[in-house]
Amino acid sequence: MAVRIKSCTEAIDYLLKEISGAIRLGAPLGLGKPNVFLNQLFDRLRVQPERQLELYTALSLDVPKPDGFLAERFLGIFLERHFGADYPWLKYVRERHHLPANFRVYEFFTLAGSALSDSHAQRNHISLNYTHAASGLLDRGLNAIVQIVARDSSGRLSLSCNPDVTLDLDRMARERKQRVFKIAFVHPELPFLEGQAVVKEEFFDAVVEEPESYRLFALPRRPVDETSHAIGLYASSLVADGGTLQIGIGELGDALAWSLCLRQSENSHYGEILAKLGVESESPFNAGLFGLSEMVTDSLLRLREAGILKREITTPDGHRLFLQGGFGLGSKWFYERLRKLSENERHGIAMCPISEINDLYDPDETELRRERSRARFFNTAMEVNLLGGAMSDTLDNGLVVSGVGGQYNFVAMAHELSDAKSVLMLRSTRTKKGRRFSNITFHGGHLTISRHLRDTVVTEYGVAELRARSDEECIRAMIEIADAEFQPALIKAAQRVGKLSSSYNLPERARNNTTQALKSRLAGVSLPSFPFGSDFTPEEERLALALERLQKNGPSGLVRFLARGLVNRGFESELKRMGLGRARGPTELFWKCMLRGALD
Repeated sequence: MAVRIKSCTEAIDYLLKEISGAIRLGAPLGLGKPNVFLNQLFDRLRVQPERQLELYTALSLDVPKPDGFLAERFLGIFLERHFGADYPWLKYVRERHHLPANFRVYEFFTLAGSALSDSHAQRNHISLNYTHAASGLLDRGLNAIVQIVARDSSGRLSLSCNPDVTLDLDRMARERKQRVFKIAFVHPELPFLEGQAVVKEEFFDAVVEEPESYRLFALPRRPVDETSHAIGLYASSLVADGGTLQIGIGELGDALAWSLCLRQSENSHYGEILAKLGVESESPFNAGLFGLSEMVTDSLLRLREAGILKREITTPDGHRLFLQGGFGLGSKWFYERLRKLSENERHGIAMCPISEINDLYDPDETELRRERSRARFFNTAMEVNLLGGAMSDTLDNGLVVSGVGGQYNFVAMAHELSDAKSVLMLRSTRTKKGRRFSNITFHGGHLTISRHLRDTVVTEYGVAELRARSDEECIRAMIEIADAEFQPALIKAAQRVGKLSSSYNLPERARNNTTQALKSRLAGVSLPSFPFGSDFTPEEERLALALERLQKNGPSGLVRFLARGLVNRGFESELKRMGLGRARGPTELFWKCMLRGALD
C-alpha cells in the first residue's frame, strides 16, 4: 500500500530518504505538476547544495510578464482575478535566470516563445517526440515522479489530465526493472477522468492528501482575428463525416472548431461564407466525428455539445467512447465542464498513455486502424517551405520556440492510414516591429516535418494539397496560398534553381492574396472575436483587441492611432478600467490617446 503523507514537507523528507544520490525527478507536462511541492523542494535544496536535483518535465505553465505601460495596467488586474493572489507560480520558472548550481531543469516542450532568451533552457532542451519521452527520460536515469491526481467519492485515484507519460514511464520502468518512486498529490479541483487514468492507490509509493489546493491553471482565451477565422473556415471543409479528429489549442483551434459548429448548426449560412472564399460547401455531420487527440481541449468539448463529436467506439469492457486523449489543458469553463460530466459522458472520455494515442504500434493495430477512419490531424506550424517541409518548434538559429511534441507522430500516422490527412495550419505572414515577413519560404531552417511527409497546408488564402505531388507541383501550390507581397520573390527563387518552370504564370485566382482582399471577401460576415466566450469583462474584451492592434502595427500605424485618439472621444469605461479616465501628466495623456485611437 502507498504511504499516506500529510504535507509537502513530509513528502520531501520521504523523497530525500528514499533516494540517496542525485534526484532525477519527473513532473508531468502542463497541468499535472504539484506546484506547492516543487516550490518547497526548490527552497529546501537551495540551501543543501550537496543534493543534486535534475527536473525533467515539459510545458511549465506561466504567464508572460506584462511588458509596457498598457500591458501592465491591463494584465495586472486580470491576472490576479483570474489566477488568485496566492497562485503558487513555479519558482524554477520565475527564477530561471539564477537557478542554484545544484538544480537543472530539462524540458522537451516549452510554452511557445517563453525560453527564447533563457540560456539555461536553451542549453538543456531535450529534443524528443512526445511518444519517445518516457524511454528517453529512463535512459537518463529518472528515479522519481511527482503528480497531482483526482480522488472520487469512492476513494479511487485518477491521473486525470496527465496519464500521458506517467503510464508509459511506469510500464517501461517495470520492464527494465528500474526503480522509480512515485508520489501523488490529491488536488480537490482536478476533474476525475476515466480510462487508463484510473489507478489503484498502490500504483504510487506515497499519497499526499492535502496541500495542493490552489486554483487550476486556466488558459485565458485569446481573441480570434479574421485571418485565423479564414484558416479555420478552409480547414473545416477538409473534415470528413464519420471520421476522426485531432485538434490543438489556441486561436486556430478555436477558429476551426467554430467553423465546424457553424457547419453543423447553420449549414446554409456556412455554405454562403465558404462561397465567398471560393470553396464548395460541406454537409452537416450525420455520423459525426470521433475525437483522438493528444491534448483534450475546450474545443473538443464544444464540438461534443454541438452534436459533432458523436461517433463512438466500443471498448473491450463495454464502454462507448467519443474521445480519447493523452493530457488535458484548458479554460475555467473546461475544468468545470469536466467536473460536471454525467456518469455516461465521463465514461465516454478515455485518458490513455501517449504511446496509445499518437501512433499505431499496438498489439491490436488492426482495430486501431478501423477506429481511426477518415482521420484529420490538425496541427500548426511557424513556417512551411515551398517543398512542404515545416518549421514548427525551432528557429533558423537553433533557438527552441516550443518543441516537437506529438506533431511528427500525427503527421506520420496520417501517411500510415489509408484515408487520413495531416493538415498544417499557419498564417501566411507575421509582423514584427511593423515589418512583414512571409511564413511561406523558399527553404526552411530546422525542420520539424521533412518534405517527404508533406501533405496538406492551409493559410488564410486557401488549401495546398502536397501529398504525392512532384516538387514543382508543391511549389506552385504553396506559392498560390502565399501572400501576394512575397509571391514574386518566391517564384524567382524557385525558378533560379530550376525547381519551377520559367514559363510559370501565377493563376488569376491567386493574384489577389492580400489582407484587404480577404476583408472584402468576408465583408458582412459576422466573425466572433471570442467564439466560445472569454474570461474578460466586456470592456476587457475590447481592450484586448485594441492592445493586439497596437502590438501588430509599426510606426506609421501607431501615428494614425495617436492622431485618431487626439480628435475622437468616447470609450470612457475602457479608459477607466486602464486607470486612464483622468490622465495625469504627459505619459498617461499620450497612452490615453493612443489607446482610444486603437479602440476606435
